[in-house]
Amino acid sequence: MVQKYQSPVRVYKHPFELVMAAYERRFPTCHLIPMFVASDVVDEETSEDGSTNRIERRCALDVDAPRLLKRIAGVDYVYFIQKNTLNRKERTLHIESHNETFSNRVIIHETCCYSVHPENEDWTCFEQTASLDIKSFFGFESTVEKIAMKQYASSIKKGKEIIEYYLKELEDEGITHVPRWTPSSLSLPLPRPTSLSSPPVLPKLAITPAVSIPLAAEAKDGTAQDVKQDSSVIQADSLTEILAGTPEDKLDADYIKRYLGDLTPLQESCLIRLRKWLQETHKGKIPKDEHILRFLRARDFNMDKAREILCQSLTWRKQHQVDYLLETWSSPQVLQDYYTGGWHHHDRDGRPLYILRLGQMDTKGLVRALGEESLLRHVLSINEEGLRRCEENTKVFGRPISCWTCLVDLEGLNMRHLWRPGVKALLRIIEVVEANYPETLGRLLILRAPRVFPVLWTLVSPFIDENTRKKFLIYAGNDYQGPGGLVDYIDKEIIPDFLGGECMCEVPEGGLVPKSMYRTAEELENEDVRLWTETIYQSASIFKGAPHELLIEIIDASSVITWDFDVCKGDVVFNIYHSKRAPQAPRKDPLGAHGITSPGGNNVQLIDKSWTLGQDYSMVESPLTCKEGESVQGSHITRWPGFYILQWKFHNMPACSATNLPRVDDVLATLQVSSHKCKVMYYTEVLGSEDFRGSMTSLESSHSGFSQLSAATTSSNQSQSSSMISR
Repeated sequence: MVQKYQSPVRVYKHPFELVMAAYERRFPTCHLIPMFVASDVVDEETSEDGSTNRIERRCALDVDAPRLLKRIAGVDYVYFIQKNTLNRKERTLHIESHNETFSNRVIIHETCCYSVHPENEDWTCFEQTASLDIKSFFGFESTVEKIAMKQYASSIKKGKEIIEYYLKELEDEGITHVPRWTPSSLSLPLPRPTSLSSPPVLPKLAITPAVSIPLAAEAKDGTAQDVKQDSSVIQADSLTEILAGTPEDKLDADYIKRYLGDLTPLQESCLIRLRKWLQETHKGKIPKDEHILRFLRARDFNMDKAREILCQSLTWRKQHQVDYLLETWSSPQVLQDYYTGGWHHHDRDGRPLYILRLGQMDTKGLVRALGEESLLRHVLSINEEGLRRCEENTKVFGRPISCWTCLVDLEGLNMRHLWRPGVKALLRIIEVVEANYPETLGRLLILRAPRVFPVLWTLVSPFIDENTRKKFLIYAGNDYQGPGGLVDYIDKEIIPDFLGGECMCEVPEGGLVPKSMYRTAEELENEDVRLWTETIYQSASIFKGAPHELLIEIIDASSVITWDFDVCKGDVVFNIYHSKRAPQAPRKDPLGAHGITSPGGNNVQLIDKSWTLGQDYSMVESPLTCKEGESVQGSHITRWPGFYILQWKFHNMPACSATNLPRVDDVLATLQVSSHKCKVMYYTEVLGSEDFRGSMTSLESSHSGFSQLSAATTSSNQSQSSSMISR
């Protein structure tokens, strides 16, 4: 595999001519580069007017490689050919070098360029690209590649230091200015430093590369190392391509350090190459450098993997117009009143601080009132705002800030927060955020974690990236108030009042979302932007004589069927049936038989009218009557494989017990066709017994309130299922 390297733009705040004078002092040897043994001038040519000078050198490098590899390779030194073209008129120096030793086994190619800064003619820019291709090396290809990359990366950083050293040396000698070339000056090549001895004779050694080839790249820097700057693995581009881009297309090394942080040469190279690839392939708007860097960090700077997930994210952002979310998204009033989260100053490191009082949040109420789409969009708007605040804080604090801190207060967390549909919606939100906002969470402080927290953590943690999980700090009870607690990460002056601090926090206190604000699945489907192609909840309409039925096929006995539904309108009776044979294709009766039109609602019948209860199918649970406004959660452990049918049917009001005459309410109800319609929103899931995280006692007694996510108490303990009703 070819390893490539592209450096950022290194800027020397000195004129080009002075930098060239410093550069020439590196030859024929340089004590700052121990491996640079010697160099011989093989060929030199100067134009008639003296404006252009071409020089070719053969350089010997004593590579720092294991002795065994050197013995196997049969060489002590590695030789490189370096060709320099100095154009005094254009004020450029092009450097091209390649390995001579073992050139049939290893191909190393490096190009460097010194040029005048495009915005300041008294400054000098430096760029470098390189490539390493190890075709074969006595079976040690992988080892040689690793050594080469490591040594090359470490040597690159010395490049600027060496030039700065000789610039200081010139200054100490009183040389602070070198005149520019003019046509009348008939300039000669720059004089060689008199302080250095004449070029030593190069050792006459066999031309076979030692594993030192890695350093070869570095040593070649010896000839070009001064040229090196910060970056590492290399890309062999033509010299003309180095200067082809406009200044805006290139990253300055100082800019990287100021706005992106300290990166290794390899990391800088990955960033520059991925950025360049995006510029070439995505003709439109490309992500900001900070965003590209996050995806690289998320994949440990594996450029191919980072490019894959970044492209997927860019497609997702474009498809759903996420770039315009902050301008177009307006939080519904229910979020403003009941979503217990908000931004609150910053932590000690300058990172934006987000506070979430999860224990005070009615997750079920928010999902029912808003739907997953709106809740997801709100979470995405929080992340987009976080990115904006990071940019702002980077400017304010004068150092790179690319992530934020999240403080989660779990005071009040209980089993109602482990409502399975809510947790499932949470996991899906986490999945979207992880895929599109990697490396944005710098630290997560979890405070006042209750005893139920380990259950939630067990469910959620597998969906969180391992690097992200390492950033979690969990405090139980009041542990956060002691040494090593909250004050280590947040200034005492901004600790929220509800955590014992003196700073007023504007995060809503939350509370239960009124059921009057709940919306049906049909209403939620009218959202403008679809970020998911499916929803957790389904809705169904139920009519007198037309129940709604759901088929669940069970392959393995002892599976667990779980359900959660809300009775939005009317009273219903919930039944569970089992049949050994599959029902015929479902019959949909959306209301036609009843002469009723409805804006939405699903109605399916599966049990054929010719079927006989007790012969063709059997009831496995006692009927459960559910009143309007009730929420029902439950589970059933199956005894046999086959087909299970969940049924919701219209509940007929019983006649008055004192007389055979119908009640007044019944008579009035019959006069209103709409009273013959009920509506439910439901969610079901089938779990394997090994995935059913209730206790063994729960399994044995068949008493588990909606899997591991239901409340500990239930209203009934039936033979094979249990349901919990909340009013």
